[in-house]
Amino acid sequence: MFALVTLMALVNQVSGTPYVSGGDSPRGTDCSGLASWVANAATGRPIYGDRFNTGNQERALLARGFKYGTAPDALVIGWDGGHTAVTLPDGTAVSSGEGGGVRIGGGGAYQRQFTHHMYLPMDDVDPVDPNLPPPPPDPEQPDPAVIPADALLPPPPPLPEPEGIPADAMLPPPPDAPSPPDALPPPPPELVPADAVAPPAPDAAGMGV
Repeated sequence: MFALVTLMALVNQVSGTPYVSGGDSPRGTDCSGLASWVANAATGRPIYGDRFNTGNQERALLARGFKYGTAPDALVIGWDGGHTAVTLPDGTAVSSGEGGGVRIGGGGAYQRQFTHHMYLPMDDVDPVDPNLPPPPPDPEQPDPAVIPADALLPPPPPLPEPEGIPADAMLPPPPDAPSPPDALPPPPPELVPADAVAPPAPDAAGMGV
């Protein structure tokens, strides 16, 4: 039905077109005009002179073969009552009126405020040939053949903690305290001079009357 290169050629050609409300020529267009151009190009219609707006967009897209909803690898158009935008099959977003005229970029068809979506399937996507050889291995990834088997095993579970043992009992013992120094011998008794010792008092029993 259409080719992505056709749509990209159109988008690149009209990119930079000024924003003109109701415009439908290279001199300028609005969001609906851009969606009309892309939808026309995708369905083999003349690009200019057959535009729609957000009020009649659903009917116009149905007439062009669009289906309700979205799909990968398809031309998707989203809109609400005041704006519309396009996402090309390769994911390129195209818009007009989002910060200026026509430009590549923006929110595309998947903007949050859009309440309606329709898509046109892309028929010229080459299917994947199942007979093609697998892609070469990534040199950054190790060869599974040289990975040890035990390297693929999950790590062992942690050992359970013993029950009933105080937490501080698991701490290593403190280092031995240094032995106290050897006890010093007691000091010698203090010497007292002989004359300082008073003679004993006489016995009262031995004194005369």
